[in-house]
Amino acid sequence: MIKILSLFSYDFILRALIAGSLVALCSALLGVILVLKRYSMIGDGLSHVGFGAIAIAMTLNVTPLVVSLPVSLAAAFFLLRISSKDSGIKGDAAIALISTSALAIGILVTSVTCGLNTDVTAYLFGSVLALSNLDVWLSIILSVVVLTLFIWFYHRIFAVTFDEPFATASGISSSRYNRMIALLTALTIVIGMRLMGAMMISSLIIFPVLTSMRVFKSFRSVTISSAVLSVICFFIGLVTSFIWSAPAGASIVVANLVMFLIFATVGKIRK
Repeated sequence: MIKILSLFSYDFILRALIAGSLVALCSALLGVILVLKRYSMIGDGLSHVGFGAIAIAMTLNVTPLVVSLPVSLAAAFFLLRISSKDSGIKGDAAIALISTSALAIGILVTSVTCGLNTDVTAYLFGSVLALSNLDVWLSIILSVVVLTLFIWFYHRIFAVTFDEPFATASGISSSRYNRMIALLTALTIVIGMRLMGAMMISSLIIFPVLTSMRVFKSFRSVTISSAVLSVICFFIGLVTSFIWSAPAGASIVVANLVMFLIFATVGKIRK
């Protein structure tokens, strides 16, 4: 208990706790939409694109956020376009196409220039030491934007998520809300990569939603449960990584996995 309390005396832990909890919250809210629309792996694709952009930025000696943010936003909109019905490429294939290409470019660039140094590894696998005060403020701004838009447009998001043709027929611009979701997802991925890493950031989008769906069935209950579970699992993972001196990203993913197994067991018992 004393060691856990001492955790809050470190500035880098406090930064990770604030920024990570807010990113986990935003990821869970967006994850509900993405999972139900069968587009959950967009997080994985955008994280790989972000890593490729960061590798190029480090090679050019440019601030990674300046490059990775616009590139990830462009990739998000590009994914929506090429995965449309008239393009002939389905969503999962489009994500695989872009993500593997971006990851390969990133690895190729780093291998022929600086190699997999500490900075590149931190973006690839995550590091609590990599978070700065700027990341905390960006997380706060992001969470305010995501929560405001999600609550304000809740009913329209609900309609677009479950029945897009009906929503369009009702006068709701489905493409506009899809672009908004893609934009917010890209922002969340880029900011969360500093802590979780490109390889594991998508777990914050997928795990809480799938876990909640083992027990809860309505859109509202799954949304609330996902948000709460995501923050709790992040905290448990962060504390575990501090106590056992383990990687934070991997600890958070394992905490989500354990919670998924618990909820899956509870769901089977209820049936």
